[in-house]
Amino acid sequence: MSAQDGRLTSEDRREQILAAASIVFGERGYSGGTTDAVARAAGISQAYVVRMFGSKENLFREVSERAGARVAAAFREAIAGLPAEASAFDKQSAMGLAFTDLVADRGILLTLFHLFGLGHDAAWGPLARERFLDAYRIVRDEAGLTPAEANEFFMRGMLITVLLALRMPDSQDDPDAMELMAYTFGDKLGEVVEFSHLHLPLIDVRRTT
Repeated sequence: MSAQDGRLTSEDRREQILAAASIVFGERGYSGGTTDAVARAAGISQAYVVRMFGSKENLFREVSERAGARVAAAFREAIAGLPAEASAFDKQSAMGLAFTDLVADRGILLTLFHLFGLGHDAAWGPLARERFLDAYRIVRDEAGLTPAEANEFFMRGMLITVLLALRMPDSQDDPDAMELMAYTFGDKLGEVVEFSHLHLPLIDVRRTT
C-alpha cells in the first residue's frame, strides 16, 4: 500500500485478485470460475482483472503457482525451525502441522485439488505434476527424508487434504467423524474445526460467463 496516499499498490492489488481468484476457482473449479466472478469477489471491475492477467487461463495458472509456492514455503519454514538433530518423525510432524495450517484456507486447498484433478489435461497436467513433485523434492532432499518416509508423509497429507475438502468438521456431531479427525489432526483439531466454520462456500458470487 502506498505510504503517501493509502492506496493499494499494483502488487497489493495483484495479491488481492489472486486471493479472490483462489476462493472462486477453489469453489467453482477452472471451468466454473470466471473473471467476472473473481472481480466481484475482489470488489473490482472485470476489466481490471483482464487487464492485469490477460485471460482466465493465465489467472488460474498464477493462482495455481501461488498455491504451490505457499506449500513449498510452509514446508521450508517448518524445516528451518527444527534443530539439526531432528528425527524423521519430528520433520514429518512439523511439516504436517504447517500443511494443516496452510490448507485450512479452503481457497488454497481446493485450488490444489482442482489443479491435481486436471492431471489428464494436456495444458494443465504438466503444471500439476511439477507442483506436486516440487513438494516431494523439498520433503526428500531439503528435509532429508528417505523415499519411504516421504511416502508416509504424503499419505497422511492426502488424508488431511481429503478431510478438509470434504468439510469433515461440519460432521462434528458424528462420533466416527470426530474419531477420524482426532487421530488425523491431533491437538490441532479444535483450531481446524473453528477455522472451517469461518470459511463457508461462496454464496454471493454469481456464476457468470
